[in-house]
Amino acid sequence: MKLLDVIGKIEGIQARGNLNLEINEIRCDSRLVGSGDMFVAIVGFKTDGHNYVQMAVEKGATVIAVEDGHYDITTIPENIVVLVAPDTRKLLALAACNYYGNPSREFKLVGVTGTKGKTTTTYMIKSILEKAGKKVGLIGTIANIIGDKVVESQRTTPESIDLQKMFREMADSKVDVVVMEVSSHSLALDRVYGCAFDIAVFTNLTQDHLDFHGTFDNYLAAKAKLFTMAKEGYVNCDDMYAKKLMNMATCPITTYGIDNNPYVAARDIIITNSYSDFKLPFNKVIERIKVDIPGRFTVYNALAAICVSVRLGADFQNIIEGLENIKVPGRSEIVPTTRNFTVMVDYAHSPDSLENILKAVKSYTKGKVICVFGCGGDRDNAKRPMMGEISGKIAGFTVITSDNPRTEKPEEIVKQIEVGIKNTNGKYKVIIDRKKAIEYALRMAERNDLVLVAGKGHETYQEINGEKHHFDDREVIAEALLHLPPEKIDNRGEKRGTKNRK
Repeated sequence: MKLLDVIGKIEGIQARGNLNLEINEIRCDSRLVGSGDMFVAIVGFKTDGHNYVQMAVEKGATVIAVEDGHYDITTIPENIVVLVAPDTRKLLALAACNYYGNPSREFKLVGVTGTKGKTTTTYMIKSILEKAGKKVGLIGTIANIIGDKVVESQRTTPESIDLQKMFREMADSKVDVVVMEVSSHSLALDRVYGCAFDIAVFTNLTQDHLDFHGTFDNYLAAKAKLFTMAKEGYVNCDDMYAKKLMNMATCPITTYGIDNNPYVAARDIIITNSYSDFKLPFNKVIERIKVDIPGRFTVYNALAAICVSVRLGADFQNIIEGLENIKVPGRSEIVPTTRNFTVMVDYAHSPDSLENILKAVKSYTKGKVICVFGCGGDRDNAKRPMMGEISGKIAGFTVITSDNPRTEKPEEIVKQIEVGIKNTNGKYKVIIDRKKAIEYALRMAERNDLVLVAGKGHETYQEINGEKHHFDDREVIAEALLHLPPEKIDNRGEKRGTKNRK
């Protein structure tokens, strides 16, 4: 494609050289640059792309884009086309849109943002719309899905150039709808800049990612950006930050929720150990909806999914069928077992999400709740004592362990968690090795107890010293269950956590 077609309508660019030349690919990673490529230098948090301009030139880049004031363009050879932009992140995003033919305009694009609930809500929307006969693409934390093709996800929201490439593949495969998780990072870093969002959804906002955003106001502002990009929005009005977000929005907003007089409201809610059930007005008739995921938060996620799906053409039967058997990996996921206690894996990795899942399981667990969790390294460390205190107050017993320590020492992370749990009367034990921690929790579990293994959910790795090692909580649990003593077997031979269990 000609460079002029890629950047022609992007404002504020200063150019040196021939804009009619052909470019092969757009890159923001100098390691991937090939002959005839355009390299966009991005100011990152760990490294600055401007430090790799000369490498990109040596590898054959014919176009170099730099941010105004960040690079001396006189050091770039005269035969190289140079672009100077006020913001190279936005340049990269818009150039990617143009390069791939603005694919997000060829289908309905739904963006879901919030601290928690994004993954479950997107899976619910996808399930309902597929029951309505729609072909749906999904982009998110667990995987990127195009029809039957599943690609492992590297981050919640891909970099703009990767995102637009994925959109093009989805458009070419004739998807009707793409539903995607939109992280606060992606909004702050303009990864989704230029995307044509039809619908935006806000689930909730609680403390998370403050190591990146710095302040809670910045975090909220990042989420609110989605509602300046979409044609319409749906907002959980029960969240304490909903009004602030709606004041920042520029699109029409419809509210959903339970308590604060929402436009779409759930009533007569029933929650058991295996499902959530509620009433909802639909076409002037009060209908009952059942979701096979327990918890009040499930009701909120389902309401959001219903709002979006109905807007895009789903009927009540599609909703019933799409939600009743929904399963989301690592989200309130019951691990099948013939033992006399229940085991659940959940992605809860923030104070609010841990508190919500612990309160939910405690409300229907006849025995005690045993919580196994840790905190990720190189992330917001202020939440560590908070999560320790939460588990100490709610769980019957806590096993503090390692999560993804990354480049931090897990022992230091655990000490910070202990600061919080020591403020409670909660009983706990520290076992740094996550496999051994899970095994310990399962050995101490008794009849009618529930073991919650929190923090990693769907993840199949543990990141230690910058390297990823295979680790799946569900696999570790399944293996450990095989070696438990026979007296822990359920005498009725039933699997705990199935929807017939009460």
